[in-house]
Amino acid sequence: MTPKAFSLNALGQEGADKRIDILRLIGLTGSISEAARQAGISYKAAWQAIHTLTNLAGVELVDRAVGGSGGGGARLTAAAEQLLDAAMQMERARQEVLSRFSGGAAQAVAGAGLRTSMRNNLRCVVQSLDGLESGDLLVRVVLQLSDGAQLASSITLESAELLDLQPGRAVLALCKATAVKVVAVPGAGSQSARKTPQKEGTNWLAGKVDRVTRGVHSDEIVLTLAGGQQLVGFAARPNRLRTGSLARADMAENAVVLARV
Repeated sequence: MTPKAFSLNALGQEGADKRIDILRLIGLTGSISEAARQAGISYKAAWQAIHTLTNLAGVELVDRAVGGSGGGGARLTAAAEQLLDAAMQMERARQEVLSRFSGGAAQAVAGAGLRTSMRNNLRCVVQSLDGLESGDLLVRVVLQLSDGAQLASSITLESAELLDLQPGRAVLALCKATAVKVVAVPGAGSQSARKTPQKEGTNWLAGKVDRVTRGVHSDEIVLTLAGGQQLVGFAARPNRLRTGSLARADMAENAVVLARV
């Protein structure tokens, strides 16, 4: 019987996520728990990887046998085998393309594969992870931008494991423009704005207004941060923001999504 075709949505950046690795290890070991052990993640995170890939693929990828004389186990479906083969070919092609570029061009090519509705994509480096060893369900990831400014993201423990986050790891911080609130910083330079005490669970980034698009109830503001990256958000009307104004962007930590490329 010809296996049901899987959706290409299941094929992401293989080298940047352990989900494909989990699937491959299940095929090799016949065990979800052993696959998790070899990948260095929790059993729960392995199941999250399976559920996510299955949702993206649109077909079943793992058959799980419970109990019986063989003691149970797991095996890949024919669709999963095809997905692994496609993932391997895509990764080879990706590496071949990336090898032709260097520096910022390579980063841009790698990130170009991300297609989301989130307009904010900030290049960051992981500075620290709080709660990773405490057994809590949430991890606070502190990030550093190129200009030294800090940004934090609150994610689940399983997501931190699957992304293999660790200090020094380069990531993209994604955030919807509608989750970013921009306010003016009257009479203060960008350095002063950055030193303003932050509320717990809130990110404040200082910048200069590059563009303003007027709306009925709010204005869309494009900020240029000190390091040159741009951030899009909204400011409630009325406001005094103009091109060249100093402003501050606020966003909640649980609104910041992390991605590896």
